[in-house]
Amino acid sequence: MTRSRLTALLATCVVALLLPLGTAGGAQAAGAVKISKIHYNSPGKDDRSNASLNGEWVRITNSTTKAVSLKGWTLTDAQKHTYTFGTFTLGSGKSVTVRTGSGKNTASNVYQNRRAYVWNNDKDTATLRKANGTKVHSCSYNNPKVEFKNC
Repeated sequence: MTRSRLTALLATCVVALLLPLGTAGGAQAAGAVKISKIHYNSPGKDDRSNASLNGEWVRITNSTTKAVSLKGWTLTDAQKHTYTFGTFTLGSGKSVTVRTGSGKNTASNVYQNRRAYVWNNDKDTATLRKANGTKVHSCSYNNPKVEFKNC
């Protein structure tokens, strides 16, 4: 093997070893868009009032260094109740709360406009997917003794 080929091979090996450490092009090291919290048992009486419905929610956080378009992304539970984001951009370092009931969408809260609860009080799984169906993140819980789960 020639000296130049050996040098090139060595350089390739060094880069391959460094990539998992995030020193060159490691997108995951910069952060992720993920489910950060599920508040699955709304406080007070489960009376299906809009206030009670909005007391259950899922927070999605963008810890990347860039804004991310969530257009067409979906949030589902284990029974396949699905919320699909319309035109929505989640800023870098920002969170959006997906509430079950009705309200006016803002940069920090969006609403599913449902008249029934989505998240079971004992166990469930929230799954976030890109518009193309690729799973981004999921978070499960199975404790009826608390009202929320940090993911």
